[in-house]
Amino acid sequence: MIGELPSSVLFACTLNSVRSPMAEALAKRLYGRRAYFDSAGVRAGDLDGFAVSVLDEVGVDLHRHHVKTLEQIDPSEFEVIISLSPEAHHAALELTRDAATTVEYWPTPDPSATGEDDRNRRLEAYRQVREMLSQRMRQRFGASGAVEV
Repeated sequence: MIGELPSSVLFACTLNSVRSPMAEALAKRLYGRRAYFDSAGVRAGDLDGFAVSVLDEVGVDLHRHHVKTLEQIDPSEFEVIISLSPEAHHAALELTRDAATTVEYWPTPDPSATGEDDRNRRLEAYRQVREMLSQRMRQRFGASGAVEV
């Protein structure tokens, strides 16, 4: 179901190293300045090089992403928090108990957990997540004015 684009969206995952920064960068590419997008993790991790690579493939820059945690975010600043992992979903629900923030759960596999030693297979897992996130955003927020990714 396509809904309206919220004024502000926070993407949350476990480490803010793969899924949530990918989602933030893709949303900024798709919707530009029509809304404010950010991302955070339950804990801080290191930005994943495979995530950077698969976004480079489609012309989306993730190189300057700075990892941050949910503790550094004021949930009341966001209209919607989209959690991408079970741990982030639980944390987002806890953070927003007293806030007028909607929390949505988009279960998204962690491509870094594939266990594949083959670089091409690992990259393919990351590409699948990239495409899954892009498709989900178009379904949820619409494609009007969006740049093709």
